[in-house]
Amino acid sequence: MASMSFALNRFGITSSSTATESEPDLSVTVNGLKMSNPFVIGSGPPGTNYTVMKRAFDEGWGGVIAKTVSLDASKVINLTPQYNIELISDRPLQTMLKEFKQLKQEYPDRILIASIMEEYSKTGWEELLTALSKLDALEINFSCPHGMPERRMDAAVGQDCALLEEDCGWVNAKATVPVWAKMTPNITDITEPARVSLKSGCEGISAINTIMSVMGIDLKMLHPEPCVEGLLLYKAVRPIALAKVMNIAQMMKDEFNENDCSLSGIGGVETGYDAAVFILLGSNTVQVCTGVMVHGYGHVKILCAELQDFMKQHNVSTIEDFRGHSLQYFTTHTDLVKRQKEAIEQRKAERRGLKSDKDWTGDGFVKETEYGF
Repeated sequence: MASMSFALNRFGITSSSTATESEPDLSVTVNGLKMSNPFVIGSGPPGTNYTVMKRAFDEGWGGVIAKTVSLDASKVINLTPQYNIELISDRPLQTMLKEFKQLKQEYPDRILIASIMEEYSKTGWEELLTALSKLDALEINFSCPHGMPERRMDAAVGQDCALLEEDCGWVNAKATVPVWAKMTPNITDITEPARVSLKSGCEGISAINTIMSVMGIDLKMLHPEPCVEGLLLYKAVRPIALAKVMNIAQMMKDEFNENDCSLSGIGGVETGYDAAVFILLGSNTVQVCTGVMVHGYGHVKILCAELQDFMKQHNVSTIEDFRGHSLQYFTTHTDLVKRQKEAIEQRKAERRGLKSDKDWTGDGFVKETEYGF
């Protein structure tokens, strides 16, 4: 992470970078992948086919993570007249592979990442990885809360570190490009699967996906709204996402070589200032999915401008100048109580007041009654 000599100018601490009149540099290099900016299209509808991914590159996104693919798209069933719950891609893998190839031919210098999910099968993972070997990186989807747990896929694996370790081992034994593992927030301690993923060879962690929820009950019909499992996402999950990202970043900082692994923050990013918060908590990149659906692909220009505005306000030139800076300020209630007790004891030890009536001289009553608090 950054050297942490960075600090906000308003606190009177000098930045580690020399400010210039030029625009701050938004480019990032993550696991050897060079991106023009840290904004990445998150896996979902905004990366569902060639047309929309091409548009993302044309508008200037730093990278695109395509909608999750698997060997067998037929297991994804959409119900008419409405779409079913948002699932992984229902398009044949061969169709997606052709579109990936076309995108890489047209945009050879852009970062295209495949989101992947497969059943609990070594041969299945190996076959899928062979097909996707020409992409820039892979993101394993261990995070969808409503996928196919009966097939040991998605969050069913992300919540079981034994299964996750085996899947990561199979993937990383075969992969020839960087691999990220996407974490589910529907777990008590998100650092446990993140730690296992990194120890099993993954170069990066992505966090978070949607949160299981109940959206409400129709008090007239007494039925749930809707009558299927609900998912909380976008701006509503941002505080939870920030906490999970902070937890993972602290774990990575304490236990791993931070130059060898990366963190991609996800959850309710709508502005460049939102992105700055994720970066201050240690994120190398920031993924946007619902925000693209709300504001469009061109919104990346606003995101970049706002992030640069933040950087100019605080006199920093690169993303690394402030990445992870805010981690140092987090503590625990126990630590605060301990520090308060130590401060009180120190002040008592330094007090200058008189301890007994016999010590009164009548000179300087104010000083003689001062206890240094």
